[in-house]
Amino acid sequence: MKTSSQQQQVGFEDQKLAEKWWRRLRRFLPLGLLLAAILVGFLVLLTYVVQSCSRGLGNCESHECEVLAERFLSSRSPDIHPCQDFFGYVCGNWSAKNSVSEGKGPANTFTSLWEENQHIVRELLERSQQQNSGSVEEKACKFYRSCMNTEKIQELGAEPMIELINKLGGWSLTGPWNQTDFSKTLHVLMGDYKTFPFFKAYMDFSPWNTNTRIIQIDHPDFDMPSKSQYTDKADYAKGLRVYLSYLNTLGELLGGRENLTSLQIPLVFSFMSQLLNEVTPMAERQEKRMLFQQTTIQELQELAPSIDWLSSLRAVFHPLALNASESILVHDMKYLKGISRLLEQNQKTSFLQIYMILCLVQNLSPALDDRFQRARRELNEGLKENSAQTMVLTPHWKKCVTDTSSFYEPVVGAMFIRETFQPKTKKLAEEMFSEVQAVLRSRLGSLEWMDKQKGKEAMDKLESIKVQIGYPPRILNTEEMNREYAEFQPHEETFFANVLEFLRSSQKRIHLDSVDSHGEDDWEVPPFSVYSYYSLKHNTVTFPAGMFRSPFFHKDFPSAVNFGTVGVFMAHELLHAFYEYVNLSLGSKQREPLDRGTRCLVEQYEKYTFHGLAVNGSTTLLENIADNGGLEVAHQAYESWVQKQAHKKILPKIKLDSHQLFFASFAQAFCGTETSEGLRETLLRDHHSPSRVRVLGAIANSKDFGGLFQCAKGSPMNPESKCRIW
Repeated sequence: MKTSSQQQQVGFEDQKLAEKWWRRLRRFLPLGLLLAAILVGFLVLLTYVVQSCSRGLGNCESHECEVLAERFLSSRSPDIHPCQDFFGYVCGNWSAKNSVSEGKGPANTFTSLWEENQHIVRELLERSQQQNSGSVEEKACKFYRSCMNTEKIQELGAEPMIELINKLGGWSLTGPWNQTDFSKTLHVLMGDYKTFPFFKAYMDFSPWNTNTRIIQIDHPDFDMPSKSQYTDKADYAKGLRVYLSYLNTLGELLGGRENLTSLQIPLVFSFMSQLLNEVTPMAERQEKRMLFQQTTIQELQELAPSIDWLSSLRAVFHPLALNASESILVHDMKYLKGISRLLEQNQKTSFLQIYMILCLVQNLSPALDDRFQRARRELNEGLKENSAQTMVLTPHWKKCVTDTSSFYEPVVGAMFIRETFQPKTKKLAEEMFSEVQAVLRSRLGSLEWMDKQKGKEAMDKLESIKVQIGYPPRILNTEEMNREYAEFQPHEETFFANVLEFLRSSQKRIHLDSVDSHGEDDWEVPPFSVYSYYSLKHNTVTFPAGMFRSPFFHKDFPSAVNFGTVGVFMAHELLHAFYEYVNLSLGSKQREPLDRGTRCLVEQYEKYTFHGLAVNGSTTLLENIADNGGLEVAHQAYESWVQKQAHKKILPKIKLDSHQLFFASFAQAFCGTETSEGLRETLLRDHHSPSRVRVLGAIANSKDFGGLFQCAKGSPMNPESKCRIW
């Protein structure tokens, strides 16, 4: 047992030992804490990397991305510096891979995708064995096969058309003619065959109330060359001779006697010239506010009495009930008065019947044999020759795809949707549109040139814009489509008869639908189109399913690609809705920054020249505004998107980060080549700038591009001064 002094000694020794260990521990404590901190940091970094990889950072390895990456690599010209010529850098080798010959239209990413979509439609129409018997899809396939049955079409020759002419009372080109009632022939042509020799009548939305449809009357679409299409009198005279020769050919193909044809056709030609001369130029109609003259059928009868307007319109719009007090819109009253005078002078002449029959023949000739197609092709070649363009022979299957898609558009559209457009694709597109719309909403409140009142009006308009993505919903309603096409029974050996049956039966359906429809199903393009648009009439932006395909879009693409292409298209179309604000007469305080921006754009774009011709900065201004603003809005939307989304992928092999990929995708969408002839036509007539300029102009004005590609200030793609409106 220890004594108390011994216990104190042991306690003292223990204390000294503890102090010794503590001094040692304190010496190594900072090093230990540093090592612990490094270990914790490493674990945090490792966790972040693992989580990031699991969230999709890095290369997109899907097959679609690999194909797209190869497309980028094959089109790109790495010898061109992106800061000097971004279009050349992205698209410099595109022409070598996608050559275009003289006489063809432009070859570009849009036309390439359109070609692919046409091939898909063709394959769907040729899968006849997969369609249920009696289904509307089978009817569309039968119609297509009847069009492709060239052997039978050749065998029948002109006989189907001659039989139809005889049913209409015949004509004096083939011998004695039993004079028929002018109005009766006119009513049959308009009501049964959608042929409008003297005026065009249709049902469309009122310009003052887009929820109400009203009958509208305008001049017909004339095939005869117009003086306004030519700058050279000699070319115009040559065009007229080509057209006269075409009319003679039609008469001969339909059994016209040479002596009668050579006598009567010039009289018809002269009458057509007189009709065309009565047309009021569009500029004059706009200036004098003649485009939408509201009147009644009775009032029109008093102003242009040679036509029985009530019975004529009843024939066109059967089975709708019409009376003389019905309100209508006239787009060229001066023209209608003029043709009334001409008809009064010539109503009992034989060449008037010949003229009406020739209008029908021109309308139906695509359903006849090769001789009629050749005559039309020679006409087009002769007319195009005067404008330095030549015709391209279209493969017959494309003609049949076009015809079938025209007559069975909702059916063919539904077949395309089921084959190519997944619900996930539609959902992603709708989410992207919401993001783009949100960015534009945020910008409307910060524009120098828009005061609070105009900003509120613009905001209200943005909120009221309707978006249509993919397809009209009703086309996927199989029962409704079967009911709609119940009357059609196409046969594979009678293409001409199939066309006639469709024309006769469809009129009733179209007019009944026009009364009930409110515009949501009135798309201007089919679902397999690759072109989006904004409809001022309906305040609607439309993006058809055909454009949501590679190389523009895929649900598995990096978001940078989808926003750089379709995102820009979405923003572009939305900005079209605000043209009226760009053209608006604002107060001087708001007007000055807007004028500065528009002057800047006009001057910038007029510096781009091709073969001695400059871009018309004024003509292309509104489209250039939408291109520039669309790129900026879409890039901001992409930045917002990636902050909220888990996935941030890039394409393999191309060595561009995600934001660089956004701009490369924008340029890639416009890769293409044009012949010198086509480019000249674009510069002279198109409201869009050439594709190359659309890319270079918008990129040069981008506030972000220069930094992302490390372009020196003052370089072509990063100029010191930039134009901005949106």
